[in-house]
Amino acid sequence: MIERLAEVAGCPVSRETFAQLERYVALLAAANAQQNLIARSTFDDVWERHIADSAQLARFEPGPAASWIDIGSGAGLPGIVIALLTKCPMTLVEPRRLRVDFLSHVVAQLDLGGRVRVVHGKADKASGKHDVITARAVASTDRLLAMTLHLSHRGTVWLLPKGKSGKSDLAEAQRNWQGAFRAETSLTDPQAVILVASGVHAKGRR
Repeated sequence: MIERLAEVAGCPVSRETFAQLERYVALLAAANAQQNLIARSTFDDVWERHIADSAQLARFEPGPAASWIDIGSGAGLPGIVIALLTKCPMTLVEPRRLRVDFLSHVVAQLDLGGRVRVVHGKADKASGKHDVITARAVASTDRLLAMTLHLSHRGTVWLLPKGKSGKSDLAEAQRNWQGAFRAETSLTDPQAVILVASGVHAKGRR
């Protein structure tokens, strides 16, 4: 599995990092018995469906030590996985208290407190300017861009995993937004895409 993660992430994965990912999966399994963090039907394939699927975002990182923010982080996907793989600063934004408690527990257990911050609230409660903004199954691209524009700067990259409707979702967003947009085929699901956006601004504004 180390080789598979390195393949999709586009970077080496050490045994130490893999051990942390294994610990995270164990914490996820234990918590999932108490609250529905991920669909239980997907847990048998958790490494491909959730860990590798999250890890592939790392290959689009704009530079070393980029600051990331994960909106609606939920179970920590992709935020926790990216934080472990890239060693970058990460902010996890989550509105639901039980999931915030889980994320805080994971951060403590994996000793990530020095560079991973958990924010209880919706995207509009988050602050700061971030190099990468990501969100997995939170909202349409159009709405997500509106929710997170205040967290961006001129060089910010949005990395948004989408399902088979990703290209139509992107076309809808481009009615209201300008910038450099592209849809990259997912390495874990050939029917899914990752929307990559930069230089984003509302049409008619700069």
